[in-house]
Amino acid sequence: MRKLRFLGAAQEVTGSCYLLENSGYQILLDCGIHQGGDSIERIGKEDFKFVPSNIDAVILSHAHLDHSGLLPKLVHDGFKGVIYCTHGTKNLLKILLEDAVHIYLKDLEYENLRRERAGKKNLEPQYTLDDVQTVLRLCQAQHYHQPLHFLEFFDLSFHDAGHILGSSIVELAVTDNIDTKTLVFSGDLGNPDTSLMRHFDFLEKADVVLMESTYGDRNHRCFDETINEFKAILQEAEADNGNILIPSFAVGRTQELLFHLGKMYHEGLLEHWHVFLDSPMAKAVTDVYSECMRQLDHQDVALMKEKHSHDLASFLPNLTISEDVTDSAAINNIKKGAIIIAGSGMCTGGRIRHHFKHRLWKANTHVVFVGFQARGTLGRILVDGVKRIKLFGQPIVVKAKIHTLGGFSAHAGQNELLAWAKNFNTQPRFYLVHGEAKAMEVLSDTLATQARINAETPAQLSQIHF
Repeated sequence: MRKLRFLGAAQEVTGSCYLLENSGYQILLDCGIHQGGDSIERIGKEDFKFVPSNIDAVILSHAHLDHSGLLPKLVHDGFKGVIYCTHGTKNLLKILLEDAVHIYLKDLEYENLRRERAGKKNLEPQYTLDDVQTVLRLCQAQHYHQPLHFLEFFDLSFHDAGHILGSSIVELAVTDNIDTKTLVFSGDLGNPDTSLMRHFDFLEKADVVLMESTYGDRNHRCFDETINEFKAILQEAEADNGNILIPSFAVGRTQELLFHLGKMYHEGLLEHWHVFLDSPMAKAVTDVYSECMRQLDHQDVALMKEKHSHDLASFLPNLTISEDVTDSAAINNIKKGAIIIAGSGMCTGGRIRHHFKHRLWKANTHVVFVGFQARGTLGRILVDGVKRIKLFGQPIVVKAKIHTLGGFSAHAGQNELLAWAKNFNTQPRFYLVHGEAKAMEVLSDTLATQARINAETPAQLSQIHF
């Protein structure tokens, strides 16, 4: 009998991890980290509910850290199997994991110095750069819709999830000593209204479906309205003689922003603005996107070529990429007319926090959030209207105007989730994952009333047999 345990992103948004056991084999679907708090705190709270050396393979839906971030720790603790993913995911994984380990080890060095001063014992690293390199060596990349038979009892296919470059819907046929059942894991389904990514694939057959529910309780605003609101923010900030700060995820969101700012530039709307991409990781990811133009939306690529642009950077001529800390610090001298895109997307780290330190207390600063903000993150706190925060040990009053552009979300809204679920014609068992309680409850009710699908919301550490 096949058994599936829900170890992460069960009645929560981040920390994606599911353990499948069948015929003596153990397979992980994703191995993600929980977001929120500093890196030392996050890693310290993560403990595996299995023996890493007993895991035979990992199937990775995509490269975002809440789906992949614990792979180096998994390797450090004894995993030696194969990691199956798409080519796009493998390319991005190198950038994300190397950046994450750099931040973690730097934070650990600072923490151990603090502990030494207090006469406390040093903390040992939970993983190192060597572990990241091992993860990359263990990755076996597959093309979309290319079936793979592995470990005797498993057949794997990846389908396009339309979320970020390389993101996939996992289709896994699992055979035991009686029959074969198909498990489908949606990963993170993309928002069809956004740019650069293609529409997610629809599947028809499954016995068990794990479906994300991040935006299960609402639909995104019409994308044309979102762009018009963005343009209105530009006008308002220009009238304030101010600047715009955009905390943005380095993967996916930043590239889409550059694309739309490029369109605005060619419409003549950025005459008084200069765009700064202040994120080495986002720059590296943008380079990967530019190298993989054939995997992007055909119409968007055609538009760039029409403007004689061969990549995202050349599509936005007034873009400056900050390569080092000196370049980043120099942006603080700009009094007005700067659009600053910096990581991290939920403001849990990265250069955006330094820009907050210099500008969040100024009334002519406009902060534009273009993505989901998980509970416990600085981004969520600001969106919820906090008036004072503490950064780098200093209290800061929040006088900046806070804007949220929900239409930029890279996640499917309720209508898209519903359409994807209704396309199955085999009446599979549905389990909602990757969502907060309210989103799951609303989506579950909507599936029941509009699609006659009875979807369960499994709790952390619960398990099912199929």
